[in-house]
Amino acid sequence: MSSGDPWYVYVAICLLMVSVVATRASYWIFGHHIPLPDRVRLALKYAPAAGLVAIIVPEILPWTAGTGPVLDFKLVAALIAIGLFRLTRSAVIVIVGGTVALWLLRTWMG
Repeated sequence: MSSGDPWYVYVAICLLMVSVVATRASYWIFGHHIPLPDRVRLALKYAPAAGLVAIIVPEILPWTAGTGPVLDFKLVAALIAIGLFRLTRSAVIVIVGGTVALWLLRTWMG
């Protein structure tokens, strides 16, 4: 199988899928038999929020080497979305409002 062969890609994707499913399902399968310490359970409670922060913050504040964070329209749209959430507590309004704010800022200023 050469690297130009399309089956190489399909086999690689299938192997990656099997490895992800095996690692994710292992906790479901063996989770009741392996007790976790309370400190680990507490740390795992905050893992989803930490993952979201790790994905969102670099997108809102892209960092360039030597100059620091770059402020652009994404930060302003995110602040508008945060304000909409504080006012309405509606996830749909946050998504729509933040997206519209980003589109309008890009259209008017950019």
